[in-house]
Amino acid sequence: MMLRRGFILFLPRLVGLLVVACCSMSIVYMLACTPKGDSQQLALPRVHSPTVKEGYEAVLQEREEQHHNYIISLKKQIAELKAELQGRTEQLKKMQNQHPDPLDIWVDHSNPEKVQANLLAFLRSQVDKAEVHSGIKLSTEYAAVPFESFTLQKVYQLETGLTRHPEEKPVRKDKREELVEVIELAVGSLNKPEGVSNAKHRVYTTSDFVEGIYRTEKNKGTLYELTFKGDAKHQFKKIVLFRPFGPVMKVKNENVNMADTLINVIVPLAKRASKFRQFMQNFREMGIHQDGRIHLTVVYFGKEQMNEVKSILENTSKSANFKNFTFIQLNEEFSRGKGLDVGARFWKGNNVVLFFCDVDIYFTAEFLNSCRLNTQPGKKVFYPVLFSQYNPSIIYGHHDSIPSLEQQLIIKKETGFWRDFGFGMTCQYRSDFINIGGFDLDIKGWGGEDVHLYRKYLHSNLIVIRTPVRGLFHLWHEKQCLDELTPEQYKMCMQSKAMNEASHGQLGMLVFKQEIETHLHRQKLSSKK
Repeated sequence: MMLRRGFILFLPRLVGLLVVACCSMSIVYMLACTPKGDSQQLALPRVHSPTVKEGYEAVLQEREEQHHNYIISLKKQIAELKAELQGRTEQLKKMQNQHPDPLDIWVDHSNPEKVQANLLAFLRSQVDKAEVHSGIKLSTEYAAVPFESFTLQKVYQLETGLTRHPEEKPVRKDKREELVEVIELAVGSLNKPEGVSNAKHRVYTTSDFVEGIYRTEKNKGTLYELTFKGDAKHQFKKIVLFRPFGPVMKVKNENVNMADTLINVIVPLAKRASKFRQFMQNFREMGIHQDGRIHLTVVYFGKEQMNEVKSILENTSKSANFKNFTFIQLNEEFSRGKGLDVGARFWKGNNVVLFFCDVDIYFTAEFLNSCRLNTQPGKKVFYPVLFSQYNPSIIYGHHDSIPSLEQQLIIKKETGFWRDFGFGMTCQYRSDFINIGGFDLDIKGWGGEDVHLYRKYLHSNLIVIRTPVRGLFHLWHEKQCLDELTPEQYKMCMQSKAMNEASHGQLGMLVFKQEIETHLHRQKLSSKK
């Protein structure tokens, strides 16, 4: 690509040089044709000389020969320059064919053969850029892209998150099919005889596969190295495959106007008035003041602390001049799924974006826009992965004081984790929620209802957008796992409670706290001695 750009930059200079050369030659030609001074003129015959005619003819003939030879020389130089320019042009075209611009590959639909040739050249250049034949210099150890290994049954991976395991069967359909396809291609390559031969060849099968490694570089492709059993005990066959990524293609270019897109934030609640006061502070700043296109629906279970919750809501309404809220009270046992379902169906206006939220969630105005942009009625629903905060008393235990809430909301591995096992916070249009069948109302208490809804969307034809977002936080709170929960729900609750406290390293410091204090005490004594 850089060579091609170099030739493109050089080409105008070459043309300019040719023009200057031609102009210079023309000037020289004109000077050569200009009559010379008396001192340099050839001796002409005198007028009265009897040979005057013959003398003039001789001089003119000599001058004509000189001019003719000079013109031949100029033509020769011009021809050489044209040939050099033609050569440079051909060389530039050759470089363009070898390194085509990815965005230009799909432009010329009138010439499919050229498009195919350019695409093939691009894919070959992807192989050349990848570390297939030789390594590349890296600036730091963190720049290296690690491989992951696999067998017929398992994948061994580094990036696990909280839901994936270091060793697991490939659950995702695309990953499973990818590895099966690669192994089958490698087996087919081993069984394809090289050259023409009547000798019998060994037939390889997938049972001969020993192990493989692979890694993906986002801008190049995926490299696979597969090892098979050889013909003898300590012999092996190795197959290297590369799946190059194709050029970037423009799929869609559209304008999106979200000026009139309203979000209905639905919050199921029982008691927890102090948490609701904190939630309303966030809602007032981000939802009312900064965004302004928002509605709040609170579905309250029972009557305990209900008046306090209603008072907080009414005070916010008066102070912020906010009227877009709905308060629904249910005299029954708390059920998150029931509360969200009732809140969604209670809406009587036009189709609206629903944001299913909890009282211990902090969101930004930027997240509300992400909620709008990643939902589309009949096409897309949004399942953001929020950042879950660790216990501040553990994180900031060595500090003089715990920072303010806004200062705590930092996305770092010491302060929290991506809650990739949670599916409770979600955005979708009300029409999609109704058409999918809503929540399973047989689920009571904590957990389970969000996973069932998520699976419904996965089983539909809707696109599910699942991605980490920087503007959605789960605030830490002490979790109580009630005895009334089913064994499965109780197990899920306890796992969530353990993950919420602190990072692996921070929990380790608590476990070895006594040992650390003993070490520090010994160090202090030795320094005194």
